[in-house]
Amino acid sequence: QVQLVESGGGLVQAGGSLRLSCAASGRTFSSYAMGWFRQAPGKEREFVAVISWSGDRTYYADSAKGRFTISRDNAKNTVYLQMNSLKPEDTAVYYCAAKRGVSELVSGGDYWGQGTQVTVSS
Repeated sequence: QVQLVESGGGLVQAGGSLRLSCAASGRTFSSYAMGWFRQAPGKEREFVAVISWSGDRTYYADSAKGRFTISRDNAKNTVYLQMNSLKPEDTAVYYCAAKRGVSELVSGGDYWGQGTQVTVSS
């Protein structure tokens, strides 16, 4: 069982930056691939970025490439999403997710956090 708690969301102007954090409970955090997803109002939840358990593999949605960076600190049981050059279309609730396989995680996690709101004003 893995419990996930996101933080770091907020209101930022277009072009600004935010860093989201996801703290995980459980001793097996380092054996899970971790990822970030988002859901905008009226839209389905979509994949943003994932990272393998060791951190050596990362995958990004086209919308995130070049602007967002996913990273993890297994000693702190935490995964991060650094978001730069934010755009109004990045406005969404951002969710942290966990799954054993990094490739499978792109389709969705086995465990989810409660989400954190990111709002980008124009």
